[in-house]
Amino acid sequence: MPNKKQLIELVITALTQELQQAIDAANDAHAAAIDDQSVAETQYDTLAIEASYLAEGLSRRVAEFQQSIEAYKALDIIEFNSNSHITLGALVQLSADFKTHHWFFIGPAAGGFRCQLAEQNITIITPQSPMGTALIGKQQDDDITIMLGANKLEDYITELK
Repeated sequence: MPNKKQLIELVITALTQELQQAIDAANDAHAAAIDDQSVAETQYDTLAIEASYLAEGLSRRVAEFQQSIEAYKALDIIEFNSNSHITLGALVQLSADFKTHHWFFIGPAAGGFRCQLAEQNITIITPQSPMGTALIGKQQDDDITIMLGANKLEDYITELK
């Protein structure tokens, strides 16, 4: 059974690493935007403009990582049972994923992040994702139907922690 506290620490560590990479890339792009070599030599030379757009985009990415990390730090660790309704912080297992030891963790950010913990495979989903939307408010043993592109997934919730 995955430990939620360890899972959250794992996600925060991964987000922190990605944050540092984004900070480094933003700093590099900012330096390129103001570098003497970036000064336009002709009206068609757009290197400085492109570098400044890149720096701006990377700065937004840095802010998103910071917000995601704060959201995980603020997340209350709630233990769910078979009578609970699924919400943020739930670990959910569908019947099709029982044999593969696969769980979904409903987190505030970092949707799509995958990891392994206590020999269990975990995928982070957000409440806004198709899977998250299908699960929020449901209970253990409820049926779910999810449209993933043109594919229809029908399953039921076998475990909730």
